[in-house]
Amino acid sequence: MRYIDQLREGMHVSDVYLCKTKQIALTKNGKEYGSLLLQDKTGTVDAKIWDLGSPGIGTFEAMDYVYLDGDVTVFQNANQINVKRIRRADEDEYIPADYLPVSSKNIQEMYAELAALVQSIKNPYLHQLAAGYFVEDKAFVKAFCFHSAAKSVHHGFVGGLLEHTLSVMKLCDYYAGYYKRINRDLLLTAALFHDIGKTKELSCFPENDYTDDGQLLGHIVIGAEMVGERIRQIPGFPDRLATELKHCILAHHGELEYGSPKKPALIEALALNFADNTDAKLQTMTEILNGAGDNQGWLGYNRLMETNIRKTSEI
Repeated sequence: MRYIDQLREGMHVSDVYLCKTKQIALTKNGKEYGSLLLQDKTGTVDAKIWDLGSPGIGTFEAMDYVYLDGDVTVFQNANQINVKRIRRADEDEYIPADYLPVSSKNIQEMYAELAALVQSIKNPYLHQLAAGYFVEDKAFVKAFCFHSAAKSVHHGFVGGLLEHTLSVMKLCDYYAGYYKRINRDLLLTAALFHDIGKTKELSCFPENDYTDDGQLLGHIVIGAEMVGERIRQIPGFPDRLATELKHCILAHHGELEYGSPKKPALIEALALNFADNTDAKLQTMTEILNGAGDNQGWLGYNRLMETNIRKTSEI
């Protein structure tokens, strides 16, 4: 199998991919064409079916595995496949595991690091809350470690939510050690839980798409509700501490226009916002650069980073 990250301009492909999305659009001349997003474990690539009436175009839908013949071109500095023939793949033509993008880091090792940080939380109420979810609740731990952190922007792969959460916790641990005013236990617990709502905002792989709750509520509100529900099961959990923790979760995007119901009012909430944004932006940039393949020149304007991007020169 030729994986998506191996595709280069001018290649001919005859392989099976997961069709993540399928849309029918119109050219400037009013002719219908098919616009697809294909996926395997190394990433995604856009594909176009310019002649929907071709006898080589079979019936298939989004989330089907499809066998296609096509040619790789470049459009707006990104690979694209011009599809000549396509059909729904037979079950014996693919192995589903080849089509799930997976973290490049070891999931078991990342979870062990996260669990160690949980054990380092000294406040008895915050420790009980954290351990209740991330140590004792085995079903939740399994789901959390398998989940992605996003549909497509950053950490959109198996283990992505774990990888992002661990990175944010480690950044927050550094902040707490350097800025002595910070309550380490509160900040680490907030970092641990800041994206917990994504386990309900996004469906499981291979769909990895927004659920109804995700569309209507969003992961920030869902996460605050999940934490509040578990807090109510812990006798004597201080009301003020519960409010401060939930504030950190509600404010972790930093600005109202970025989806946070509240702006950071606590130093821990501000630190969490910076850590979350740092990891999200640097991972986004990493994925953009990795997706550029051998291209050493300017990659063009990127709407996520809102700037033109180029790889650093090798010395």
